[in-house]
Amino acid sequence: MSPPQHATIRNRLLQRLSADDFARLQPHLRPMPTSLRQSLIHPNEPVTELYFPETGYVSVMADVAGNRIEVGMTGREGLVGAPQVLLDGGSASYHEFVQGPGTVLAIARAPFSAAVADSPTLRRLLLRYLHTTLTQARQIAYANAAYTLDVRLARWLLMGHDRVDGDEIPITHEFLALMLGVQRPGATLAVQTLEGNRLIKAQRGRIRVLDRDGLVALADDGYGITEAEYARLIEEA
Repeated sequence: MSPPQHATIRNRLLQRLSADDFARLQPHLRPMPTSLRQSLIHPNEPVTELYFPETGYVSVMADVAGNRIEVGMTGREGLVGAPQVLLDGGSASYHEFVQGPGTVLAIARAPFSAAVADSPTLRRLLLRYLHTTLTQARQIAYANAAYTLDVRLARWLLMGHDRVDGDEIPITHEFLALMLGVQRPGATLAVQTLEGNRLIKAQRGRIRVLDRDGLVALADDGYGITEAEYARLIEEA
């Protein structure tokens, strides 16, 4: 299989690489399909491979004393496994698994680390990306503490909408409850509230966004800060 070409890459982080920096990674990038709930990063295990999502998205899940909640999401804007490798943390503290199936470009840790060590420009861009992931985690924590469930749902749907093609987000009420850290009836009620306001349409196994601007207004400051930081540090740099 021929290596992926820079001109056809869909991952927004890889798109921002210079030709030289992309050439450092290109021979080691391996296209790989992903499936629902496939584990990419296991807690307390060494990270040996990293993943640039091309389509679909990955959830970062915290599990403390049996209480599970999503604390991050990575799609085609980012890189799965970045904090553990770039900051030399070794193993991961969180479980990262596929929530939206698609494709990724996988790369082994050794050639990735060698490329980062050889290129200050590559290292600078990836450290900027890490800043945006920290911003995202803080925004999620703020939203979970400060906002009602319907607002948190609007924020989550916007993040999912950013990472899919079209307006349909594949998600069940059961999985949505897990993402929001609530019981299923609470997630169902929040979905019904947004549906009643004609912001979304719930279907079996998926949610269709009908009014993105309305979701943005409802999400308030729970959405937009991370996205603005990404634009400033990555896309406008």
